[in-house]
Parts: sequence; C-alpha cells; structure tokens
Amino acid sequence: MISSSNLFHKTHYEILGVKEDANLEEVRKAYRSAILCFHPDKQQNASETSNSECLTENKFLEIQRAWETIGNPRSRALYDAELLTLRQDAAISEDVSLDDLTVQDSGDIIELSYPCRCGDYYFIDSFELADTGCSISRDGEMVSLLTSKSLPTSVVLPCGSCSLKVRLLINGDSRLPIDVHL
Repeated sequence: MISSSNLFHKTHYEILGVKEDANLEEVRKAYRSAILCFHPDKQQNASETSNSECLTENKFLEIQRAWETIGNPRSRALYDAELLTLRQDAAISEDVSLDDLTVQDSGDIIELSYPCRCGDYYFIDSFELADTGCSISRDGEMVSLLTSKSLPTSVVLPCGSCSLKVRLLINGDSRLPIDVHL
C-alpha cells in the first residue's frame, strides 16, 4: 500500500497478487488468472447493471492497467523507481544538495557528511555512491562527482543515530572542495 495525501492505494503488484521481486513469468501467470476471474465476458449477463458488475468491471480495468505497467520491463523499471520515491518521500526531513555536504578524503575512501539536528551526521561514501551510479574522484583539493549519463539523481541518507533521513540531490556533474580543516 502507498499512502498519498492521506489515501491508501494498492500497488500494481498487490492488484495482481505478486511480490515486487516476482519475475515476468510469475507476473504473467497472476495476470492471466486474475483477468479470467474478472473479465466482463466471463460474468453472467444480467438485464440490469448491478453494483457488483460495476465493481467487477473496475477490478478488470485495474488488473489490465497493472499488467500494462509491470508486464513491460521498461515501464516496470519506471514504476518501481516511482514507488521507491513515494516510499522515501514519507520519511524525508529535508532535501540537501552536494554543496551542503562536508567532504573528507581518507585515502582509499571519500566520505560526504551532513549534520543532523540530533547532533549526529548523515554519511555517504564513495563506495555507496558508486552503487547508485555515481563515480567520485579526487583532483587536487577538489572532488568530482559524476552521475551516469550526467542525469540528476537523488539518494536518501539515514542519520547515524536517529530515525531522520535527508534526500541528497545530485544534479549532473559536480565539483566540491575537500575539507582540510579536520
């Protein structure tokens, strides 16, 4: 379930009754089974439209939309990214940019940090950034951060102590000074 504006919506995965990590064949089987149950042609023909028939037709359309979205690998990837963003938005205390971070270079690893209001810090290092598709390199007293295909991206960072999270906004290629006063 996704909460949006105090409303709860079923995900396409929940509509089809599959897990989010289900493979395409599992999704296809669930779709075929659900569509057979709710297809309007499979329902009994009544002379008057009843409320249950409207619900059945709506369910059929929900199933069809779910299949069109998660049955296609490209649209499924976009949908999964959208779900992730919606889930992360619920717990974000603020958005921060790279310019807000302190950069420390300890040789093998470059760490970026941002202070939390509880007194601890939000951290991300060069290895974690690489997992998100960002590469980081040192050039003298500057650090260069490159995103894949120079596209903007964001990463949610949890605080080291409390339950707060911030979203780090990374806009294309960036250069940051290394903090040498630490």
